[in-house]
Amino acid sequence: MEKPKTEEKAIKEKIRREENLIRILSTDLRGEKTVYAALTDIKGISWSFSNALCHKLGISRDKKVSELTEKESDAITKFAKNPELPEFLLNRKKEIETGKNQHLITSDLDLRHELDIKRLKKIKSYKGVRHIQGQPVRGQRTKSHFRKNKTLGVRRKAKSEAK
Repeated sequence: MEKPKTEEKAIKEKIRREENLIRILSTDLRGEKTVYAALTDIKGISWSFSNALCHKLGISRDKKVSELTEKESDAITKFAKNPELPEFLLNRKKEIETGKNQHLITSDLDLRHELDIKRLKKIKSYKGVRHIQGQPVRGQRTKSHFRKNKTLGVRRKAKSEAK
């Protein structure tokens, strides 16, 4: 005899609560954390974005992740993928190709970052050239850092046996 779908959902929900892990946007969030803090574990969601998300969806910031309902977690996923927030909270303002403001999360953010670096290398901008050389891009010092397995120093001459 097969179990009804609602009973299966209830069993899955119970297992999910026992494990104390909630999966939102392909990221496992620990159940003992608050929603406000746990959302920052998702790549692309900052503290300010997490705060705005909780405020906009009407979810208490102090609520534990394990107490979230299926409906609330779906709402978080939907909102994070397509946020309706002011421009200053988004992480991609005025996209180069489209000119639109958007917010990228998880693997989309990584992919876009790689493509941006490839574009800089292709047009041979200063930052692109620094990436190619493996040098720091943002003006850091190079005298004592960024050696990457290359030690420099004074070498002594080998002592000659014959005098």
